[in-house]
Amino acid sequence: MSDIIMLPGLGGSGENHWQTLWERQNPNTRRFQPPSWDRPELADWIAALEKEISSSRTPPILIAHSLACQLIAHWVPVKKTAILGAFLVAAPDPTGEIYLAEAGSFADPPQQRLPFPSLLVASTDDPFGSIDHARHSAEIWGSTFVEVGPCGHINAASGLGDWPEGKAIFERFRAQLE
Repeated sequence: MSDIIMLPGLGGSGENHWQTLWERQNPNTRRFQPPSWDRPELADWIAALEKEISSSRTPPILIAHSLACQLIAHWVPVKKTAILGAFLVAAPDPTGEIYLAEAGSFADPPQQRLPFPSLLVASTDDPFGSIDHARHSAEIWGSTFVEVGPCGHINAASGLGDWPEGKAIFERFRAQLE
């Protein structure tokens, strides 16, 4: 079974976030550790991602939430390590009405196809990115697109618990990769 690396967004996905809950349930899962969860610098996050991927025995699967989706898009042109695939959730829109002001260095991700399988999950009422933005991102990245209805930013505030629907989507994606 492949290693899984959790890539939380701004703030690091707290105790009640589905990423944290999934991480606790699977011993093959670990979290990448950038220097700061609250003051993200793109170069630091890219270095932390490379370091975490390079410590895997085999190419891992990445599970990214929010800002980490943009991290992956920025990482691709400079990557030195391989991954099996990326499960992307709630990609924010840097041109939208609400964006993460602390994450300015992430705001202009490269517009190119990802060189590995990917799946983008989006909510119809995400305050950080419209469903149209999510569809467009999936198209650019070459990602399979899954809409999960009104789930906000698909985070702890959305009240999803360990998000069984998301886990089922992820397990289907992982089965295709392995």
